[in-house]
Amino acid sequence: MPTSASKTQDFIPIQEIRDDVVIMKDGSMRMVVIVSSINFALKSPDEQMAIIIEFQNFLNSLDFSIQIAIQSRRLDIRDYIMSLDERLKEENNELIQIQIREYIDFIKNFNDSTNIMTKSFFITVPYVPPLYNKKQGILGSLLPGKKKGGELLNDFAESKTQLEQRVNVVIQGLSRVGVRSIVLGTEELVELYFKLFNPGENSTPSLEGIQANQIA
Repeated sequence: MPTSASKTQDFIPIQEIRDDVVIMKDGSMRMVVIVSSINFALKSPDEQMAIIIEFQNFLNSLDFSIQIAIQSRRLDIRDYIMSLDERLKEENNELIQIQIREYIDFIKNFNDSTNIMTKSFFITVPYVPPLYNKKQGILGSLLPGKKKGGELLNDFAESKTQLEQRVNVVIQGLSRVGVRSIVLGTEELVELYFKLFNPGENSTPSLEGIQANQIA
C-alpha cells in the first residue's frame, strides 16, 4: 500500500538532482541561476531606458525559453542570532554582555513585530536532449537502469554540456544588463526545491548567504 510520502512525490515533477542539474520525470533537464537585483527606481530616466533596452536585447537574443521567478520569504534571522549568542559567550566584559543581550532582544522583538521580507530572483534554463520522445520521455538515456553505465554517463555529460552553454549565454546577457548571477549547485537546488514544496518548513538554511556573498 503506497504511503502518504510516496503519494506526495507523485505530484513532484522532479526525478532527481545531481551534478548541479535538475532532471525532470519526462527526462528534460534544468539548471537554475540566482540573480542579483537592480534598484531601478534610483536610476535616472536615461539609465532606466538603457536598462530596459539592454534587457529587451537580451530576451530577443535567446533562441530557447527561460523561466523568471521571484521568491518572497520572511527574513530568517536565526543564523544572525546564533552568531550573536556565540559572541555573547566569548565576551568577558560584563557591560558589553548586557549590551549584546539587549541588542538580541531588540532584534527578536523587531523581527516579530515587523513583517520583513526578502526577495530572491531566479532564472531556470531548460534543455530537452535530442532523444526526447513525447510518449516515453528520454528517461532511457538519462536515468539509471535503462542503459549501460558508460552510455548513461556519456548521454548525461553531453546533455549537461549543451545546457551549460545555454546558461553561459544567460549569464553573459544578464551581465550586460548590469546584474550578476551564479549557477546553483546541487545542495542549493535541493534546498530551493525543498522550500518551494514545503513553504512552512524552516529546518534548512537560507539561500540568502549565496545571494549576499557571491552575487552582491
